Amino acid sequence: MPKLVPPHGSEAIKPLLVSEAARTEGIERAKTLAKVPLTSREVSDIFMLGMGAYTPLAGFMGKDAWHGVCADMKLANGIFWPIPITLSTTQDLADQISIGEEIALCDDQSGEVLAIMSVGEKYTIDKEFECSNVYRTTDAAHPGVQKVLEQGVVNLGGPVSVLSEGEYPEKYADLYLRPEQSRALFIEKGWSRVAAFQTRNPMHRSHEYLAKIAVEVTDGVFIHQVLGALKPGDIPADVRTRAIQAMIDNYFRKETVIQAGYPIEMRYAGPREALLHALIRQNFGCSHLIVGRDHAGVGDYYGPFDAHHIFDELWEGALVTRALKIDITFYCKKCYGMATAKTCPHDPQYHVSISGTQQREMLMNDADIPPEFSRPEVVAILKEYYASL
Repeated sequence: MPKLVPPHGSEAIKPLLVSEAARTEGIERAKTLAKVPLTSREVSDIFMLGMGAYTPLAGFMGKDAWHGVCADMKLANGIFWPIPITLSTTQDLADQISIGEEIALCDDQSGEVLAIMSVGEKYTIDKEFECSNVYRTTDAAHPGVQKVLEQGVVNLGGPVSVLSEGEYPEKYADLYLRPEQSRALFIEKGWSRVAAFQTRNPMHRSHEYLAKIAVEVTDGVFIHQVLGALKPGDIPADVRTRAIQAMIDNYFRKETVIQAGYPIEMRYAGPREALLHALIRQNFGCSHLIVGRDHAGVGDYYGPFDAHHIFDELWEGALVTRALKIDITFYCKKCYGMATAKTCPHDPQYHVSISGTQQREMLMNDADIPPEFSRPEVVAILKEYYASL
């Protein structure tokens, strides 16, 4: 039997989604409880807790855990964790809630009750401290910083019982794999070394090249895409899924790639988020995370290889899943193929730089996309989508 990496900080995955019977009872009980609305980020965190992707967390962090994660990337018990998972609310609502009280956590958009929380703490935080440590900036133009600054003034900490996974299991039936399911699938395939590829975009030639490098050195690649809230202008998950599958079907050997999705909302925290992505993939059973240029970055807040370097700063035993660090990739007209800055000896004038932003701009302008940039089967699906807008 193949031996997968262990869950993070635990002997077993810890999904917080309750049983069907307990769910029915919990929904009834929630009708009598104070209701706390959740932002889209907090909704995403509920779903991640529910499926066990945030193992070993039992709920939203208390103040000691929040401070330790921001300052030293450690929970109160010393376990590695790089980004706070917190729930905030208004002062007025917090004043109506007592320590030890159960509350119902509701999606602010749909009103659906997603979880019941036992309130263990009420506390305030230094938002600038969190932003400067986690995001390396306090600039409100940074989307992750903006979310923190917009939080309520009081954080609530305590364990949660998750009652719903939202629309994900039904809407993304072929993609939605929980950690226990992905682990079972890897074992079924005989994989023990699995590289995860994180994406919120359709895969162009650089992405394809990264995945193929990983296939060469592992048993298989887990293309794991973001199904949670995206930035304006991003391509919807259903279109992205078809485009990625077209690439897999036409340009990868069978049984070397699995495509799946998960309900995280990006924080764009650059290096710290790269660590979180690796931790999450450890829970999914992946031994490696592909980390390319400016992983989980936004704008010019992070250097192109900051997400590479941060893995070297971890202490022994912090994280089992490793970074598969790959240099900037491009198509070289003189090599007649994909290459990286480590492998190509030719002058940059021969390099075709490839990025998702460029691809979106070309698609929006109905420009021709050369085969050096993206596969024609992928381009056809994306052009069809943009023509429908």
